[in-house]
Amino acid sequence: MAEGDTILRAARRIGAALDGEQLEVSAPNPRGRAAGVERLDGLTLERVDARGKHLLLHFGDRVLHSHLGMSGAWHVYRRGASWRKPPGAAWAVLRGESSEAVQFGGPTLRLLGESALRRDPVLARLGPDILAADFDAATVASSLRSAPEQAIGDALLDQHLVAGIGNIFKSEACFEARLDPWQPIGQISEEQLHHVVQAAHDLMHEAVEDGRQDRAVYKRTGRPCPRCATPIRSRGQGDANRTTYWCPVCQTASQG
Repeated sequence: MAEGDTILRAARRIGAALDGEQLEVSAPNPRGRAAGVERLDGLTLERVDARGKHLLLHFGDRVLHSHLGMSGAWHVYRRGASWRKPPGAAWAVLRGESSEAVQFGGPTLRLLGESALRRDPVLARLGPDILAADFDAATVASSLRSAPEQAIGDALLDQHLVAGIGNIFKSEACFEARLDPWQPIGQISEEQLHHVVQAAHDLMHEAVEDGRQDRAVYKRTGRPCPRCATPIRSRGQGDANRTTYWCPVCQTASQG
């Protein structure tokens, strides 16, 4: 699933290519037409925001809301260049004077009014954004503290507690902070909780800036821990059974 770093990079690319331009908008795929994308044709893109894992493109009093899920993607091309996916797979094409942004797939693409956006039940319930310009680790830690019985690995994926973290950075932040992903938040010290929050922010911010997601534990089951050489372990966690990766030696509860 696209995590917050991917969405923020997409927002920056689209904004740099198309902000302030009056766009030609089309929807080759029926899913885009069903979402009303073509009603944006001829309007000016005023700004692009990332909010956790959600992308919001503002056109006056209309907002195009995108959530990419596991399979969606936004591509930015020079106008007229060949696309990396078939044209019929494009849900939305936003074409400017010299560039175009194309959205392929994903669970959510919808058109909202600005007033509806402010009271939307999905977006209004998001926790603090791990990559927000005004990010404050203490604010995020306080939000996580509201779920003391929840395991930290599961809580970091709860978008109502903190928005933007996905399975990659959940695992990597817990490793960086030497936290057992199954340890309940109520048993984690303030210092360690702050550490894991800051680690998630720093790792994701680095990924935004250089486009890389360096991995110490994610999808490295059986390979040696980069700290102690113990084989990395993995198993499902939480109601969604998302796979968590961790070092059973470096990330024991006693490390906190």
